[in-house]
Amino acid sequence: MREMWDWLAHQFNITFVVNNRYNLFLEGFRNTLIIAAGASVIGIIIGAAVAMVRVYHAQTGNLKIADFFFGVYLAVFRGTPIVVQLLIMYYIILKNVNNALLVAVLAFGINSGAYVAEIVRAGILSVDIGQTEAGRSLGLPALKTLMLIVLPQAIKNILPALGNEFITLLKETSVAGYVAIRDLARAGANVRSQTAEPYFSLLFIAFVYFILVSCVTKLLKILERRLAKSDRSHRS
Repeated sequence: MREMWDWLAHQFNITFVVNNRYNLFLEGFRNTLIIAAGASVIGIIIGAAVAMVRVYHAQTGNLKIADFFFGVYLAVFRGTPIVVQLLIMYYIILKNVNNALLVAVLAFGINSGAYVAEIVRAGILSVDIGQTEAGRSLGLPALKTLMLIVLPQAIKNILPALGNEFITLLKETSVAGYVAIRDLARAGANVRSQTAEPYFSLLFIAFVYFILVSCVTKLLKILERRLAKSDRSHRS
């Protein structure tokens, strides 16, 4: 037992203490959160815009060119791996941009937008068609009806799916190291290359991702309960 504790202490020391290697993990943790948060905001904005254009086109037949363009966008970004998109963005499209973190945020955000678009579109279609008819009967244009009446109701339906998308995005950021970003996974790889010991770095990274996902899941459940309570209070 004494030997095991000595071994654990040694592993902890060379992984986190020697040469202040814990700073690598702190930097990686910060970059992981920046990428995930920034990409989520971009993904929601793009996804909501794409979804509304596609639903509006389906309802009215207008915006054909935009609908075609967004259809291609969805097919491409949902049909190719995120790591390939990240590399193309870094080495080809934005090769003159010196901020790799910004490139990663954009790449992950644009990719996430393709998935969010389908989530939002499904949520809009799940709202009773009577809501759309009611808005139109009040004289609202189709687009205003969609934005002011249908979309707010759809948000409650799509919240769980959006939460799952954020969790997926958070874990996908582990490939950001392919473009010279020290995210959490890359920080672990840097430490392993210096110590030749994989145990603590890998287990620590897995633990941090587990805690992050657990916290997000808990927050989503709290938000869902509050929304459900709000619905019941409005009905009563």
